[in-house]
Amino acid sequence: MSSPTIDHWQGIKRILRYLQGTINYCLHIKPSTDLDITGFSDADWATSVDDRKSMAGQCVFLGETLISWSSRKQKVVSRSSTESEYRALADLAAEIAWIRSLLTELKLPLPRKPILWCDNLSAKALASNPVVLPSH
Repeated sequence: MSSPTIDHWQGIKRILRYLQGTINYCLHIKPSTDLDITGFSDADWATSVDDRKSMAGQCVFLGETLISWSSRKQKVVSRSSTESEYRALADLAAEIAWIRSLLTELKLPLPRKPILWCDNLSAKALASNPVVLPSH
């Protein structure tokens, strides 16, 4: 950082206090020969009565261990349940790509492709073949 400010210093101190307070927190990864990445995503459609935005959630497992999870309101208003589910699936794919990159950097490459689960058949079809031709 070329010219840190007091705000940067306060941010660093906040991070260090957080790390100090959570030093005993950890993930226990069960020993297994099957350390595949599996991800699950789900979303509702426009249930927020204030802004009609959808809620989306995801979780990622390494073997049997949950290593990443989130639940948040989507940033845009979706026009269909397929769109909200597809956005949730895309967010999950981005998270898994980041996790795979981290594991590769840690010299833990995974031999098999990750498995992504979604409960919307239209979103799954769109993710499998994103080319949509106009109908006549």
